[in-house]
Amino acid sequence: MHPQTHPHHETDACVEDLRAALEANGITLPSLGVDLPTFADSLPTRPLIALGNCNQVTARALISALRKAAGR
Repeated sequence: MHPQTHPHHETDACVEDLRAALEANGITLPSLGVDLPTFADSLPTRPLIALGNCNQVTARALISALRKAAGR
């Protein structure tokens, strides 16, 4: 494998793990996915995961889950 290529399955697995972790906390980000321009780029960096947009209720749920995980 060329050192600058990114295994697609690793990125997909990361997205699915994040989706599952969010869902375990009652959070759904409908636009969650791979940021395709960064995935297709030939730079040696990893592709970005696009979290997408969410409404205020979802943002508050995410804040609550993160604070709980941080022990606050």
